[in-house]
Amino acid sequence: MIKPIRIAVFASGSGSNFQAIADAVHAGKLDVRIELLVCDRPQAQVVQRAQKAGVPVHTFRPKEYPSREAYEQEILELLKNKQVDLVVLAGYMRIVTHVLVDAYWGRMINIHPSLLPSFPGLNAVRQALEHGVKITGITVHLVDGGLDSGPILAQRAFDIRPDDTEETLSHRIHPMEHELLPEVIQHIASGHIDLKHITNLKLKDGIKS
Repeated sequence: MIKPIRIAVFASGSGSNFQAIADAVHAGKLDVRIELLVCDRPQAQVVQRAQKAGVPVHTFRPKEYPSREAYEQEILELLKNKQVDLVVLAGYMRIVTHVLVDAYWGRMINIHPSLLPSFPGLNAVRQALEHGVKITGITVHLVDGGLDSGPILAQRAFDIRPDDTEETLSHRIHPMEHELLPEVIQHIASGHIDLKHITNLKLKDGIKS
């Protein structure tokens, strides 16, 4: 019997995507073990969600460290100790440095509220509205150290309504994220998405040095 892969979820806010993952695991729809929640805001709601789900939590305050690399090195040791196979960035509002990217290249994914490569970075929903695009969506991609620039694994698209605001558009995006992210994780866990193959292709293309 194949053991479930071990994942760590990184989040900074309310943790609705973390909750979607935990609920999918509880319902038997997602064959993984959530070994750790990493959060850079100790008072964030996601911490309470993880504690309620029985998931170990590591919180930290970035300002207490001399550099991003310093706190990531500490996190990396935790990931190694827990033998984490896959890192899932789910609303994690920190730039990830080479410390984690190099250690988990090809094994770290992120969800972003736009159809990448359009509108990377912060305020993606606002960017889409300001540019007047008619279609937007969400993307799950590998993390490569750039700004939402890694290889795309999955996307969902939908129309922007004439009366949409940043609030209404975000409200419609969230349920789609809650469906797509667990779905992609399960495809990785089952081997339907072969991260090693994708990573090797991108290495040949020179995307990751």
